Amino acid sequence: MTRHLLVLSAPSGAGKTTVARHLLESFPFLRFSVSATTRTQRPGEQNGRDYFFLSRDEFKARIASDDLIEYEEIFGNYYGTLRSVVQEALNRGEFLIFDVDVKGALSLQKAFPDETVLLFIAPPSMEILAERLRNRKTETTDQIETRLARAEMEMGTRNHFDHVIVNDNLASALDKAVAIVENTIEGSPRQERLF
Repeated sequence: MTRHLLVLSAPSGAGKTTVARHLLESFPFLRFSVSATTRTQRPGEQNGRDYFFLSRDEFKARIASDDLIEYEEIFGNYYGTLRSVVQEALNRGEFLIFDVDVKGALSLQKAFPDETVLLFIAPPSMEILAERLRNRKTETTDQIETRLARAEMEMGTRNHFDHVIVNDNLASALDKAVAIVENTIEGSPRQERLF
């Protein structure tokens, strides 16, 4: 059965964003799912393309009306996935790719069990993950420790995912992700037109 929602999750530093970008380049019909946020719109950003920019009151109203499949507050701003937007995309037969945390992935699967494929990108080991995070030189030691503690929790959820790719070799990980997408959309009438 063809599924339309490809959901990627991984601990920070495991390569999830790199995999997502590669899949978007490899499959022109895939569309990146746009999240909603309460953070301020930055210069050059477009509402509906980069994010759906909502006020805190609007976001809370969406929570109250059950229009958020998943959401969380990060550094004082809310981020989440709008159920109405995903449903509209499904109604149009579109294929969406999501880059979300593990809780968001499981929430998407619960909301759309027949449409969702969960893909977990795992680091080869926690030691290698720690090394990757340190080599990025974008965070303090405390921030890295926080990410590693969260990564332990995230790694514990990987058995709930349909596919797990261990990113010990990037080219191999990308090939595996492409194969999963090809198998996920097998039989789709769009496949013939878009490959």
